Amino acid sequence: MQTIPSHPSYSSLVAVGDSFTEGMSDLLPDGSYRGWADLLAARMAARTPGFRYANLAVRGKLIGQIVGEQVEVAAGMRADVVTLVGGLNDTLRPACDMGRVRGLLTEAVERLAPSCKQLVLMRSPGRRGPVLERFRPRMEELFACVDELAERHGALVVDLYGAPSLADPRMWDVDRLHLTAEGHRRVAEAVWQTLGHAPEDTEWRVPLPAEQPPGWLTRRTTDVRFARQHLLPWIGRRLTGRSSGDGRPPKRPELLPYEGPAA
Repeated sequence: MQTIPSHPSYSSLVAVGDSFTEGMSDLLPDGSYRGWADLLAARMAARTPGFRYANLAVRGKLIGQIVGEQVEVAAGMRADVVTLVGGLNDTLRPACDMGRVRGLLTEAVERLAPSCKQLVLMRSPGRRGPVLERFRPRMEELFACVDELAERHGALVVDLYGAPSLADPRMWDVDRLHLTAEGHRRVAEAVWQTLGHAPEDTEWRVPLPAEQPPGWLTRRTTDVRFARQHLLPWIGRRLTGRSSGDGRPPKRPELLPYEGPAA
């Protein structure tokens, strides 16, 4: 049974992961991404003078890369709170060794949990549709591992997978892989509450109001645009062994005072 802290006081946060934690597709006017981790850090900084924040996430990273490139760095920062979200990119690969994924995730948790006051894990959100159904068994195997590790190491789990609102396609960007700004806002709220803070939005899990579904022609046009702009490039990277994160540095590599994300 998880024990959620009451009246928590945290002075630092380190975020570890892939594009979900980097903040895609919560796009800012300057072309950078904000995302739930920045929003969460801003809330925490607003109530704690001198609050420090690092975000080591890089888009496209597999769990092995997260372990090899981010975990030891994060552990060395000795932050109050560390968030770890990884492994989902692995489950979306045609060939995925789930035993290896579980082992690497276990390695990450075993290294991070003793290095911080509170480790936070997540059951990642899933967009309704054929992609989710195809990969659901792998995802649920990953989330079962997350739950087991949290129980064993005293980590908190944010259940985004079980939130009806985040399954709604309207919460997802046109690439169908990343949340919109509103989706990221709801994730920040979910983590905020899981850390023991008073809710600012008690209905973040509530489904969006129903709306008339788009017509056949609109759906087909959208599907064709999605395939051309997002699906085919994604497949091309998989076939050539490339990643969208190749050569990219961590989003915020140093644990420094944080004033908040850009508007």
